[in-house]
Amino acid sequence: MTPTEALAALEAAAQNARGIAAAARPQGKRVVWTLGADLPQEMVRAFGYQAIRLVPGASEDHPEIDALISRESLGSRGRRLLGAIAALPAEDALLISHTDNEQPQLFATLRELGRCGAMALPPVAFVDLLTTDRPATARYNALRIRQALAWLATLGGHEPRLVEAIAEGLALRAAVARVMALRPAGLIGGAAAHRIIAATAMLDPRDAVRLLDNVSAGAATFEPVPGERVVLGGSLPERSDSIAALEARGLLVVGEDHGWGEDRAARPLDATIDPVDALARSTLAPWSGPFADIAARAARLVARAKEREARIVYVIGEGDESAPWQAQALRAAAAAAGVAVELVDPGHTLDMPPPKEDAAPRPPAPRRSRKSLTAVADFGAYQRAWFAGVRAAVAGGAPFMMVNANTPQECLRAMGIPFVVNQWWASIVAAKQQGERYAGLLEAHGLPSTTEAYSAQGVAAVFDDDDALAPWGGVPRPDAVSAVLSSDATPALFQAWASAAGATLQTFERSIESRWEIPIDWWDGLAARWDEVIEPERLDLMEAELRHSIAELEVQTGRRFDAAAFEQIMDLVNEQEDYYRRTRDLIAATVPVPVGVVDTMPATMVPQWHRGTPWARDAAKAFHDEVVERVAAREAACPGERLRLMFVGRGLWSDMSFYQRWEESHGAVFVWSMYLALAADGYIRHHDRGRDPMRALAARFVTMGDELRMPTWAGAWYVKEAQLHQVDGVMALSDADPLVLRALREAGFAVLELGIDNYVADPSAGEELERRAAAFLDGPVTQAAARRGAANSVGHQA
Repeated sequence: MTPTEALAALEAAAQNARGIAAAARPQGKRVVWTLGADLPQEMVRAFGYQAIRLVPGASEDHPEIDALISRESLGSRGRRLLGAIAALPAEDALLISHTDNEQPQLFATLRELGRCGAMALPPVAFVDLLTTDRPATARYNALRIRQALAWLATLGGHEPRLVEAIAEGLALRAAVARVMALRPAGLIGGAAAHRIIAATAMLDPRDAVRLLDNVSAGAATFEPVPGERVVLGGSLPERSDSIAALEARGLLVVGEDHGWGEDRAARPLDATIDPVDALARSTLAPWSGPFADIAARAARLVARAKEREARIVYVIGEGDESAPWQAQALRAAAAAAGVAVELVDPGHTLDMPPPKEDAAPRPPAPRRSRKSLTAVADFGAYQRAWFAGVRAAVAGGAPFMMVNANTPQECLRAMGIPFVVNQWWASIVAAKQQGERYAGLLEAHGLPSTTEAYSAQGVAAVFDDDDALAPWGGVPRPDAVSAVLSSDATPALFQAWASAAGATLQTFERSIESRWEIPIDWWDGLAARWDEVIEPERLDLMEAELRHSIAELEVQTGRRFDAAAFEQIMDLVNEQEDYYRRTRDLIAATVPVPVGVVDTMPATMVPQWHRGTPWARDAAKAFHDEVVERVAAREAACPGERLRLMFVGRGLWSDMSFYQRWEESHGAVFVWSMYLALAADGYIRHHDRGRDPMRALAARFVTMGDELRMPTWAGAWYVKEAQLHQVDGVMALSDADPLVLRALREAGFAVLELGIDNYVADPSAGEELERRAAAFLDGPVTQAAARRGAANSVGHQA
């Protein structure tokens, strides 16, 4: 075989995954499809299986997927992946990794579709390999590797030969590296290189090495490929089509830094240590993807561009929320090195020129909602006094942190470290109608204003030096920022924030519930039996990370963790959340509803930001007691209540009047939002019977996000809540999980997908939104209310 024929054979193999699988089955080899650039295929090959990477199909036209999940609910990549998975034979198997935060959601989606019989599936497993380079993460990864190996063993292969598989993997990487070394000279194009690497994730390693060595040995016979030299950064292209499209413009991709590029051959795999540990460490400190260090990634790509005398093309793919937040670090590094960068960015506004200083948008007059609870009347005054106290403490030299809402704040309270919750600050920015100005501040500094906008307001605040407009005098510059890595945007967003503020960054891993069979009615056991309901490996990791973060903060701030105070804080939180549970149950059972979400959302969330304090516990009690009084007095949030609504998604803090817009015209009242319901069911963690309060705190936060958006976890809970609250219809934001909406529809609830973001408003959508909402209320919601009324009438007669 000539070098040219070997190259052609590799490229053909990359585009013939199903043919390779079909050839393997008659040979008695089990086909295991792998999804994730970080998934070490050595663990699959160790059993003698045929490992073949799964990529999204080229088309979104899958009627069978449309029948499962609406097009409005599922993104392009997810739709194409589900279509590809639906076509897999039942005798194959599928292994999915945690390359990004979409793939865990896909695994949970498959689990739920399989559970409810909506989709026939081959055996499916998830291997939760995390990335933070710490001993606790390596231990966690090793446990997950062993679980994946145990699952693979059930598929019928021979005894695993991990040492041999790793040796083969290293030989394959070396052969790939020899071929990739031809690229700086332009002897192999970027699309061809992508296909070569893809082929190595499907062929038998020994066959692949023979083809690769044939190519590299015959380098002298290749003619240089013409084109302007570029290196590729940004989103991970799973198919070679997008690279071929760039090269069709006359470019020549001589390098890249994504997970299916040349770095795949360069990532270390230590053959001198235990093979499970080697595989467990292989995903730590990734060089690319959403969990990469953005400064290090930028420096590596710029160095590669300079070395190869190329400019950089940075591509932001559809639906990629990480790449927009990584772009500015690259542009800054490239500018310092004199390397040109082209941004291929169809859906974002990163290259907008900075706004003129005299053209800074002024906030419009805020729209007001009507609030009726006297229990919340002093919340505003308390918040202002508390925030003024924070500002004064920081001015006096106290350390200060800003943290995401799903970050374990109880530890900071036990250390006496002042902090502000990022999402609370976003709600203040929204309430003060400063969102447009803050978007301008982000854009002026090269940062995205519409990607994860709700969580980006703290970043924007770093750049806010307008004392006249800064909400409440402005939030202090943090000494540290902290987040759980729960979205693809979060790692890069918080790295950009830490860089802009000169702050320390603390992050916590988001581990994934990896069992195929999980308890659906978790809300009945999580408070008291969390140590039985939650996977122990997830608790171990979060507990270790909590202790690590405390030790770091003690060194940084000089403040000590008070264990006795921490235990009292945990007790106060449980008391507070129990009041919310009792209030939730009372609201659900009462028709007409005594208070709507315009009251319950701030009544819940303002004390939640102060969780673990006597004031917060007492505020929750006052809220509960006032609802009791309103029920006794037969007071109603909407005296003419006819329709009861559930709202799925984050709060519309910039326009709370949205929730009351249809009370007069339709007697429609929103009786449910996630805030009070999650407080009721998601936070209580008892630490009686000698259980460690720190482990109880880990149990509180390790599942946060699962309850709201993880299929099976979330769907059954939303249905339970909709039934409990006797709702007639559901309105959902764009961040609602599609399987949650499916579960609600299957349970008989009418659902309207609003198609709007809670923070990035689309002024042009207002009139159409009003029309759609009115039609929804006039039609299916009114019909559901009539059925509810008839059922209640029959029940009363009985």
